Amino acid sequence: MIIFDPSELTLLTPNHFSFGGLDRDVILREKANCLDYVLENPETRIVPIWRSLNLLSNTVETGTTPVPAYLSIQEAKDLIEIAKNQVYLGKQAVDRTFISYLAIDISSLGENEATNKLAAWGEFADLREIGPLIGGIAGSILAYARGIMFWHSRNIYCSVCGTPTIATKGGHQRNCTKKGCACLHFPRTDPAVIMLVKDDERVLLGRQKVWPDGLYSTLAGFVEPGETIEHAVAREVYEEAGIIVKNIIYQYSQPWPFPSSLMLGFTAEASTKSIKLNDAELEDAQWFTRNEMLNFEVQGNSLPRKVSVSRRLIDDWLYEP
Repeated sequence: MIIFDPSELTLLTPNHFSFGGLDRDVILREKANCLDYVLENPETRIVPIWRSLNLLSNTVETGTTPVPAYLSIQEAKDLIEIAKNQVYLGKQAVDRTFISYLAIDISSLGENEATNKLAAWGEFADLREIGPLIGGIAGSILAYARGIMFWHSRNIYCSVCGTPTIATKGGHQRNCTKKGCACLHFPRTDPAVIMLVKDDERVLLGRQKVWPDGLYSTLAGFVEPGETIEHAVAREVYEEAGIIVKNIIYQYSQPWPFPSSLMLGFTAEASTKSIKLNDAELEDAQWFTRNEMLNFEVQGNSLPRKVSVSRRLIDDWLYEP
């Protein structure tokens, strides 16, 4: 069964990577033989990850929507043996059976070797680039696999004592192997607020110096210890643009595995109007009218990709009834 369907929780269309069609099957994760059980299931599909890139099928005609390339256990037999990490992602009900998904990290392969071994099924691509073209459960599975494999790659050693760690719980936990430490490590997610600040028929957008020329986006920042997400919104807007805000309203969220964030989208109203760049993070910040936004590209500017919550916030305001 599908235990989470965003369409049943909100009237809004879910954001990219936000579909929850997998039963993450925590009960099976807890079993010591979890991965053995998954590999014994003939319906298991293998999700290869190579250096944070996802495998896309090459059987799809040019110009059509790309789809993930999942391998059978038999097809991926050699890859499973050399995988640095294996993670049980969960299961999906299809007809009268369950399809299990197992992500494997084959980053130890060189570029040519990885390309040649997987050429029959597809090629690796950056999910950040092709994400807007992959929707629904497929996009969520790829994002899930990418994010958790990045975490594994950064937690090979215990952050407390430096001893090597081993993966447990179906790949959802790493344990320090030193008896005197035995620290448990869990997948990290960094909450970040991203907000569209409004002033009647204007919105506040900013740009960083390292961004492509003309690119503007909503303001954003990470939540700090000891503050609420609403406090983080107010703090970040003031720190970056010197604007005080009110009526902070949560809109929606989006997993953002680049590498490991959870984007929390908000709208807020400006109490003050005068922009003052208070730190070095922003190169520029401006108020833009609705008409200016509708002609943004004509003016030589650009907005974030449609895969992002920042673009969703802008478009929702721009085209609201």
